[in-house]
Amino acid sequence: MKMVEKLQHKYALSRQGAVDMIKACISVAVTNIVLMMTAGILYTLIKDLLENNLTQDRIPFYAIGSAIIIVLVFVTNFIQYNATFLTTYRESGVRRTAIAEKLRKLPLSYFGKKNIADLTTNIMGDCAQIETASSHWIPELIGAVASVSLVGISMFFFFDWRMVLASFWVIPVAFIIVTTCSGAEKRAVRKNQAVKLDMADGIQECLESIRDLRANNAQDRYMDELDGKIRKVEKFALFTELKMAVYVNSAAIILKLGIGTTAVVGGMLFAKGDIDILTFFMFLMLVSRLYAPMEISLQNFAAIIATGIQCERLDEVLSHEIQTGSEDLSCDGYDIVFDHVGFKYADDTDVLKDVSFTAKQGQVTALIGPSGGGKTTISRLAARFWDVNSGKITLGGEDISRVDPETLLSKYSIVFQDVTLFNNSVMENIRIGKSGATDEEVMEAARLANCDEFVNLLPDKYNTNIGENGSELSGGERQRISIARAFLKDAPVILLDEATASLDAENETVIQEALSRLIKNKTVMIIAHRMRTIANADHIVVLKDGVVAEQGSPEELAGYDSIYSRMTKQQLISQNWKM
Repeated sequence: MKMVEKLQHKYALSRQGAVDMIKACISVAVTNIVLMMTAGILYTLIKDLLENNLTQDRIPFYAIGSAIIIVLVFVTNFIQYNATFLTTYRESGVRRTAIAEKLRKLPLSYFGKKNIADLTTNIMGDCAQIETASSHWIPELIGAVASVSLVGISMFFFFDWRMVLASFWVIPVAFIIVTTCSGAEKRAVRKNQAVKLDMADGIQECLESIRDLRANNAQDRYMDELDGKIRKVEKFALFTELKMAVYVNSAAIILKLGIGTTAVVGGMLFAKGDIDILTFFMFLMLVSRLYAPMEISLQNFAAIIATGIQCERLDEVLSHEIQTGSEDLSCDGYDIVFDHVGFKYADDTDVLKDVSFTAKQGQVTALIGPSGGGKTTISRLAARFWDVNSGKITLGGEDISRVDPETLLSKYSIVFQDVTLFNNSVMENIRIGKSGATDEEVMEAARLANCDEFVNLLPDKYNTNIGENGSELSGGERQRISIARAFLKDAPVILLDEATASLDAENETVIQEALSRLIKNKTVMIIAHRMRTIANADHIVVLKDGVVAEQGSPEELAGYDSIYSRMTKQQLISQNWKM
């Protein structure tokens, strides 16, 4: 059982995948031993011929023995194929599904530490590398080592031990040479992986920002930098391959020495009469047959060492702690209470310190304050994207840290400033708000979000494909689709994160009309910089440097020289500013 667990972590396998890998290694070893049985039949046949012992009654023995070996070769190869390839491909599917499922359950803070190129490499590149290792390299290597070891040990009992040593001593020495490079090779592969990710990030960034690069005549300079990253990948790839080649080729040269030592020791023993010509010939034939596949095994061994980096990366994802909790949420209403909440990022930087306030059901609670004060962090903590370091957050009296994140989020509708849309129709983009919603429900939600006026102008109306991330739509139109999703979900808690910050006055007015319908009788937390956005808020929480600097109704905060009143006056001045 410990072997199974070790394989699971070492090669990022499921339990069944680890068991299948053990079976694959055994099947390869058995197949190799069966193939070597042909040499045994041939040796016996030549011996009988030289000693004139090939009588009529011996012929059936060779005929039946050859037939049995042929059948065994067919059966063992069939079993090996299934054990090494079919089970590996099945495990590869299980692994990708497991990674996707794991990513779904990870806290969203995890994705703040990872970039898209890295995660894409995890799911596609790393899985493909391990798939190749599991189907080709690992079983072949372990099977070859096991079969050669068994043959070598058995030959000690049937042949001269000096000939066995002369033939087999090079194999452990060659593997020791390759093993000594494992540390250096892993460091080189890690560096190679890092520059590859840097290049992938650069390519992705280039594609995403090509419009801005051209607008600022910066494409040539950026392409020069990207070319440097690509050349760096080429340089480190060559360096890594060269480093591996030095060790592998050195080990291969050692293997070739085995032919020489077998010939020299065999010649000396034959001259003394300690062995016969047939034994001498058999060992020469053995080493010529044995060393070629062992060279391939050494290359596989070096590749497996390099694959360890991909395995570590996948195991890091699969072993990462997930957020858990009860799937039953029995809350009394939907008030959100922050009770002396403190929060730090992974680098131990304080973001929130002793934050306490209540967002009541049926009211709009606005979070305002200077940038970097912790407003967005509060909205993320309220939805349990992250977990607090101290204090607690409750929803209807229920501590949200004890609630399963998916169960909790079923009670939330969130409208972000940066809307994410998919390369699909308007209908399907809105339907994301509620799985299984009917077309009529989707269109009603769209009407409430004021989507009708632009959807009806599209070529296929609700069935129009809006392009990657809604590239065919304007910013205001994309935002209205996001609000339509919230209408369709109809959750009791609404989180609005700068939902109108980047819109013009006309679009902002249309979206505010939609939002006013959305938030009725809900618990609403809204983050905003524009004071007009929160003019009708019931409760305002002003955050500065991670603490609640002040809170109260707009009327209460406007009644003295507060941060809120100063922000209101400053925005009024900026709105009236003219050239």
